[in-house]
Amino acid sequence: MERRSFLKNTGLAGILAAGSAPAFAQGAGEIKWRLASSFPKSLDTIYGAGEVISKRCASATNGKFQIQVFAAGEIVPAFGVVDAVQNATVQCCHTAPYYFFGKDPTFAFGCAIPFGMNARQQNAWMMHGGGRALYNDFLKDYNIVSFGAGNTGAQMGGWFRKEIKTVADLKGLKMRIGGTGGLPLTKLGVVPQQIPGGDIYPALEKGTIDAAEWVGPYDDEKLGFYKVAKYYYYPGWWEGGPELDLFVNTKAWADLPKDYQSILESACAEANIDMMAKYDALNPDALKRLIGNGVKLLPFSNEIMAACYKATKETYDEVATKNEKFAKIYEPWKKFRSEQVEWFAVAENRFDNFMIAAERMAQKK
Repeated sequence: MERRSFLKNTGLAGILAAGSAPAFAQGAGEIKWRLASSFPKSLDTIYGAGEVISKRCASATNGKFQIQVFAAGEIVPAFGVVDAVQNATVQCCHTAPYYFFGKDPTFAFGCAIPFGMNARQQNAWMMHGGGRALYNDFLKDYNIVSFGAGNTGAQMGGWFRKEIKTVADLKGLKMRIGGTGGLPLTKLGVVPQQIPGGDIYPALEKGTIDAAEWVGPYDDEKLGFYKVAKYYYYPGWWEGGPELDLFVNTKAWADLPKDYQSILESACAEANIDMMAKYDALNPDALKRLIGNGVKLLPFSNEIMAACYKATKETYDEVATKNEKFAKIYEPWKKFRSEQVEWFAVAENRFDNFMIAAERMAQKK
């Protein structure tokens, strides 16, 4: 059969069914991008999301779309990645957007703000609640388009060199805390410190800081915090479901062939799912090991949680009155969060609470 006749008779569906899906990508030339990560290679899960994206883009294009991943500090400092993408020094970066709240607090909506949404709710907001469109509209001023590319789930409250029993114990505390979590804590006397992941341990060891939060048991064990601070608190109320994003330079994105755009979006979606699943799989055993090493696992008291919630509401109401860009996202975000909390209080919460009680009862038998 002649090729023209074959194409006419089989059509696109036939070609795809025959296993020729990569043919779209084969028509484009070789493209090489650089991805600057905000994370060190030692943190294989959070840094690894960039590698997941890179490998998927390469495999889906027969190696024609190559994204080289650079760890924090290799070509760009951890907190310099947004400037690098904005100025087209690199085509893209993988980061926690709330690192850049100093430029504008609105950046934090791409990751997490205190007492925000959990991972599933964040996905719902971004993918079907209008969040991504609002956020990308904000990022236009920075020549950036964003894609969800990871989530850690609710994080731990961090490592403390002394017990934190009351709100008064927070006064004067020097704490490494990422993003906007430090803003409400300043109202309670905490002195927030913004320190990249790889530099936290020496600061905690030397006493430059009194406390530090990072992600959760798996990463925290790798960074060795338990060796210099024994009190491990939960939850990280400032990060209920922090999203990691791929930031792409708008021109680089526009110049990317449409099929490669589709592949990159799919790769980010895969990274988003993979990171959460990996943390969920690895955190339980890591927590057991930490406790076995003498770590004291403690919840923040209701008094502290209530005070932080009040300070958070006051802080963001103040920010919203002064920052129109923040308010434009904050108002619909608040409404969506409220609806999500009400929904999760029904089936999800009841199921989770029963399973916790049932498992603990079974363990006692």
